[in-house]
Amino acid sequence: MASAAVLAGQPVPLDPSRFAAGSCISFPPTAGNAGKTIYLDAGHGAPDPGAIGVTRSGRTIEEAWETLPVVLDATALLRAAGYQVVVSRTSDSSVVRLRPGDVDDGIFTLSGRHRNLVARVACANLAKASILIGVYFNAAVPQDTGSLTLYDAARPFWPASRRLAKLVQGSVLAALRASGRDIRDDGVHSDVGYGDLLTAADRAYGHLILLGPAKAGYLARPSEMPGALIEPLFITNPTEGTIASSRAGQHAIARGLATAVQRYFASEPGR
Repeated sequence: MASAAVLAGQPVPLDPSRFAAGSCISFPPTAGNAGKTIYLDAGHGAPDPGAIGVTRSGRTIEEAWETLPVVLDATALLRAAGYQVVVSRTSDSSVVRLRPGDVDDGIFTLSGRHRNLVARVACANLAKASILIGVYFNAAVPQDTGSLTLYDAARPFWPASRRLAKLVQGSVLAALRASGRDIRDDGVHSDVGYGDLLTAADRAYGHLILLGPAKAGYLARPSEMPGALIEPLFITNPTEGTIASSRAGQHAIARGLATAVQRYFASEPGR
């Protein structure tokens, strides 16, 4: 039986015993019912700021600050289109409920960081999402620019993931360009080689935890649905960092994500 909160159209935490307050939250549709659940992962979150960037004005920005409003804007758009949306976090926080040993001197330990990434996958599976999309920003030298989207080719549903990734990449770029921001298209790629490199286990895994396959002793239960992860801008490039931190830029990315989701389901095989 649906909870009173769901029936009233209120956001619902899926498992407060496992996830931090404000994390792994389910939002019902605000209009209609498309019969699908979308999982959106806002990358990073305290105590993990993600990449540190700078705007053209010299203001320092953190990746975790900028992924969240994109996801929340996309959530509102998708709910209005009839989708249930589950988000990894709704504030600048971890996703996993922290325990002793997860944080040291205000930052994640290696084991805590791993637990937090695995918790993002666990939330998507708990939500029984139809698809998942991760929203992150890229980082490198200040001259690097462009948008790329990743999927995992090792999963049994890889054709659906690749189709989703292509739609996400194309729709977000189109929305940014329509808003007057001509961002370079860095393409759609397999996630091999894009995963964490902090430990030997990370390097041996070689995939993104959010998208990748199971591996004994590292990721017991991988994501169970097609997925894509977009890095639409380089937060370390002052021009693109300015876009990433602007409400207009964030909303343009969110519009692209919502468009991609609707196009994905409209073009499902068999429709």
